[in-house]
Amino acid sequence: MTDETRRQGHLAVLERYRDAWTGGDFAGLTGLYADDFILHWNGDNPFAGTHVGKAATVGALLEFTRKTDRKLVAVTHIMADADKAVMIARENLAGREVERVLVYRTDGEKVLECWVLDAEQGYIDGLLKA
Repeated sequence: MTDETRRQGHLAVLERYRDAWTGGDFAGLTGLYADDFILHWNGDNPFAGTHVGKAATVGALLEFTRKTDRKLVAVTHIMADADKAVMIARENLAGREVERVLVYRTDGEKVLECWVLDAEQGYIDGLLKA
């Protein structure tokens, strides 16, 4: 498989992910996670660390959404190379818009791994510790 083929596969997965997320299709969104999906969250809060397995990661994401009243504002960029794909999103967390960079590893069909990098990590940590 060529680098360009892998890059296109990553983009296709993230485009389907974006479409499900912006369309409010939670089943479609989580359906793109591999069963052994791994989520890496930065920060100094109860969610920080590595969550392994689709059930564990979806549970953590749902709890994060509940605690922050998380709402997607927009997906502003999607880009990829042969190894990984990146999505930049704006979300409203507890009434404040924040930018988040999500780095994904896919197999061209499913999301295998994600690293969450927040532009306002201190705000998010404080929000989750309250």
